[in-house]
Amino acid sequence: MTKEKKHDGAQFVQYFGPLLDALRDLGGSATVDEATDRVAENLQIPESVLNETLPSGGSRFKNQVAWARFYLVRENLLDSSRRGVWSLTEQGKSTHLSHEQARGIFLKWVKIFQEERAKKSADEIPQEVAEETGSRSEDYRSLVHALLLKLPPSGFERLSQRLLREAGFNQVVVTGKSGDGGIDGFGTLQVNPLVSFKVIFQCKRYSGSVSSSTVRDFRGAMAGRAEKGIIITTGGFTAEAKKEAARDGAPPIELVDGEKLIDMMERLELGLHAITTFEVDHAFFKDFQD
Repeated sequence: MTKEKKHDGAQFVQYFGPLLDALRDLGGSATVDEATDRVAENLQIPESVLNETLPSGGSRFKNQVAWARFYLVRENLLDSSRRGVWSLTEQGKSTHLSHEQARGIFLKWVKIFQEERAKKSADEIPQEVAEETGSRSEDYRSLVHALLLKLPPSGFERLSQRLLREAGFNQVVVTGKSGDGGIDGFGTLQVNPLVSFKVIFQCKRYSGSVSSSTVRDFRGAMAGRAEKGIIITTGGFTAEAKKEAARDGAPPIELVDGEKLIDMMERLELGLHAITTFEVDHAFFKDFQD
């Protein structure tokens, strides 16, 4: 297969137009989950596709929509904010893309990235454009995920305990019991000086997707013991599991998948240290060479 053929077949191109449409449906902006869920709903993506995972444990569909967003940002159709909210630019609000137009945008930026490569060494190209075909190369998130998978069950429970404490919970206890309906611990979230509620959590060091039956069993175990539940996993959740967690009339359960878990570790700088780097502005120095 030639490189051009490989580029032409990039699967995420099909989501360029639908992502713009989804954000318009949602008022021009949305969280990552809101945007991807609306794309899936509008396109009636089958459960089998939604449940596919990457080797890292993340959702393949969500990853492909994120790559569509990457190119739409480059085309100035989406805002480049990294605060977890995707929003349309003024240009994006009025732009509707056919598949051929989307493919044209993709090939245009692939050519630009190739030209940049010709001018710079590979390690100077931003990591996010290192692979135009949608499969990110090894980075710190993949390394963190691999480290999490190597933790013993008790170690992952203690890490989850630390994460919840850093996120504002107190009296966080790991029960360390088996046969307790999947309950691994509990804690208290103090909303304000007068209001607090008990939360029960489950930790699953897992490379696949957590099923809806696991969510149902966990909810059954927490009945009468807490107002809210949290399932933390290194893997993902099936589409059915997400629906079950948010089912009307049932106690709510928050789902933290591997991607969200690493997002939280980034935000809390838990096991991760932010490093500031600089890119040399050669044009600046060129002014002083005469």
